[in-house]
Amino acid sequence: MKNYYIIPLLIYHVFGFAQEAPKPFESELTTLFPNVRDIAISPNGNEMLFTAQSVMGKLSVIISVGKEDGSWNSPEVASFSGTHFDLEPFYAPDGLKLYFVSRRPLDQTQTEQKDFDIWYVERENLHSEWSIPKNMGSPINTEYGEFYPSISHSGNFYFTRDDTSKNRKDDIYVSIFNDGSYESPVPLPNAINSDSYEYNAFIAPDESYLLFGGYNREDGLGSGDIYISRRSNTGWSKAENLGPNINSDKMDYCPFVKNDTLYFTSKRDHTLVEQETPLNIKKLLIEFNRTDNGSSKLYSVPFYGSKTFKD
Repeated sequence: MKNYYIIPLLIYHVFGFAQEAPKPFESELTTLFPNVRDIAISPNGNEMLFTAQSVMGKLSVIISVGKEDGSWNSPEVASFSGTHFDLEPFYAPDGLKLYFVSRRPLDQTQTEQKDFDIWYVERENLHSEWSIPKNMGSPINTEYGEFYPSISHSGNFYFTRDDTSKNRKDDIYVSIFNDGSYESPVPLPNAINSDSYEYNAFIAPDESYLLFGGYNREDGLGSGDIYISRRSNTGWSKAENLGPNINSDKMDYCPFVKNDTLYFTSKRDHTLVEQETPLNIKKLLIEFNRTDNGSSKLYSVPFYGSKTFKD
């Protein structure tokens, strides 16, 4: 590790219905920030992006970290972020385009925030600088909020939309990439979407499965959980809760899979309330600043995707 600081927000790493417990991901790096969420790792594995937020989430910036000689470098604010409310990055399969969510105005001479839209930046090669951000426009973006882009190898575009004109909460949509352009997005079926909130969808590169966040569903373990739906010739299967090994009684969300590893964000809180002996200041600060203290953290665990969920 190089030049890391202390930060109270972490990311967890998980594999499929893993038996091992999720572990904090790169906590020496991510604990620099009050809250961390929605990780993206580049296709070649040499770059990592995640969102860092203030304690109450009013300030939100995308952080970029490069890898050198097998170790992650010091984090930096991504070249296209740091001015507006930005979050939820996702790399295109070739690593030359990056999608993210922002409230930045369409006209950069303005300062008033827009609703949430999906934007993108591009680069000529993997060593080039990112371009100026561009709004995806119609048919992806609308007058409503769009969030959490995820793209399959076919180019099909999955995302969340908060369409307040419908008698529903957030739903997950897909826009089919056909002949070089995106078709009008359609919501995924009721095997995935419900009358409650569905969000943060990660699509497998081959579209064999979808991971997503669901809030207060009937089979939920508390707050938000991560679910999986598998795709077959007959369509999407009924979504399954990933279970108590991955999901907690707090908010678990923002799934991302890379190299048979599931990364996700969790607000799980294992702070010890009752102590065997009185705390001194040193022990108190250790307890306050533990990884699983209720702040948003990044975790990881082994996950084998569709191979784990064969019929």
